[in-house]
Amino acid sequence: MSTTHELEHSGIDFGDSAVARCREVLAAFLGPPRERSFDVRYWDGVTDRGNSQNPRFTLVLNRPASLRRMLLPPSELSLVESYISGDIDIDGSMEAAAVLRDILRTRVHSAAAIARLVSLVLKLPGKADDDLEDARFPERARKLGPRHTPVRDAAAVRFHYDVGNDFYKLWLDKRMVYSCAYFRSPDDSLDTAQEAKLDLICRKLRLKPGERFLDIGSGWGGLIMHAAQRYGVDATGITLSENQASLARERIQQAGLADRCRVEVRDYRTLTANTYDKIASVGMIEHVGLSHLPVYFDSAYRALKAGGLFLNHGIVSLEAARPTTLRGMIWDRIWKSGAFIDTYVFPDGRLTAAADVITAAEKSGFEVRDVESLREHYAMTLRHWVRSLEEKALDAKALVGDHTYRVWRLYMSTSAYAFATAAINIIQTLLAKPDAGRSNLPLTREDIYNGFGTDVRPSRVA
Repeated sequence: MSTTHELEHSGIDFGDSAVARCREVLAAFLGPPRERSFDVRYWDGVTDRGNSQNPRFTLVLNRPASLRRMLLPPSELSLVESYISGDIDIDGSMEAAAVLRDILRTRVHSAAAIARLVSLVLKLPGKADDDLEDARFPERARKLGPRHTPVRDAAAVRFHYDVGNDFYKLWLDKRMVYSCAYFRSPDDSLDTAQEAKLDLICRKLRLKPGERFLDIGSGWGGLIMHAAQRYGVDATGITLSENQASLARERIQQAGLADRCRVEVRDYRTLTANTYDKIASVGMIEHVGLSHLPVYFDSAYRALKAGGLFLNHGIVSLEAARPTTLRGMIWDRIWKSGAFIDTYVFPDGRLTAAADVITAAEKSGFEVRDVESLREHYAMTLRHWVRSLEEKALDAKALVGDHTYRVWRLYMSTSAYAFATAAINIIQTLLAKPDAGRSNLPLTREDIYNGFGTDVRPSRVA
């Protein structure tokens, strides 16, 4: 039977037991129980209550050595690997538990604080209490050659998507749209919101029947199929994932769209000049990298016909826009900021500031016509995904194993937290390739929203 220990607001007796030593470390670096909005449960069932009657999550230490491995060395990677391995668990909201990273980073803010943490953690039980080895972690990304070469980019994409189409089917919407949805109401279903997002992109691009449309990073074909069905365009999607391309082709064939909709396994850098009337790129720019933004926008500009439009939809970092200090750079290196996603989710992914995106687009010759933030929409989208993944946890673990399930639950939940707290943003940027000064756009945005949400095709733009 588990026992609940309510720690008093003062005079905490840490004693000599393993639980007592863990309490000392937790009090020093996550605050004493009276300052914590969450509960902590130990491997023997003992629970320390926080200050909330209805805590959103409980931090569970599954074995005496859990806290040592969670905090030594003090870094983002140690923290997340303690969860991936099963050393710790999160009962309740994983998104709410993302605050643990912020609390720890705030308290471990100097060399003196790190030294104090290490001295306390070294007193904790070590690895002798169990036989976990490095095999407890899922496969790490392998880096092939210089960053952002075609070979390495292809390997990075396949690392992410080779988790398997069946895994993604478990928690995505019926169209398998793996990007931010567009909620006209918080009560919208994910299917409704994703269809609205596809329609919003098509309307911003003012797609017309017969136009040649390209989707860079087309995923499982949701956007090109929607554009072909609803707007009558001739649509091409490109991806570096064989898994995605294979399923997308099956879906296109089943929908009877093979005559005007196709998917190619192709790098964006190989696009042919002056081929497309309209281009979209959804969720691609996060994986391009700051140094390759010029190549990315040059490639899109070259592939687009004069007078054409390019809609770029991608995540940007609000933190990247702020001044960087030497101390901050050193701390990021010590803390290994971004190491989790780079190691286990999407290698070489880097977020840039919105200003960097716009500057690179303009240097390539594009004219910026519209920028819209969908930050709150992505937090909502991710919550739908996490809820579906958690509801189908047994199926997910049967497909990919417990470790990979934990990676994805953690990745999507912490991303939702980052969007909700404005650490990151997502913007849709509409760009025009001017034709002797003509943008071929109407004077207002009214046509985008007139009849939005119906099956009526948008009117032609003069």
